[in-house]
Amino acid sequence: MRDAADKPIDPFAVVALICDLPDSGLVAGQVGSIVQPVAPDAYEVEFTDDAGQTYTSAAIPANRLLVLHYAPAAQAST
Repeated sequence: MRDAADKPIDPFAVVALICDLPDSGLVAGQVGSIVQPVAPDAYEVEFTDDAGQTYTSAAIPANRLLVLHYAPAAQAST
């Protein structure tokens, strides 16, 4: 599986947590948006509710994020 640590994540990309972050009050599966890089391997991620209100933002290592895709990926050639 290709993860977020394989390449930089674009600003505004939609991501999901792949593990709990209890210190931030976040659990695996929560969805957020990349705000900006904060280190070569970490990003500020903003989490919003269904009404679009931010409930938290946190600096999260790339290896704890999964970039979500809403369009089909090009098929790999074999």
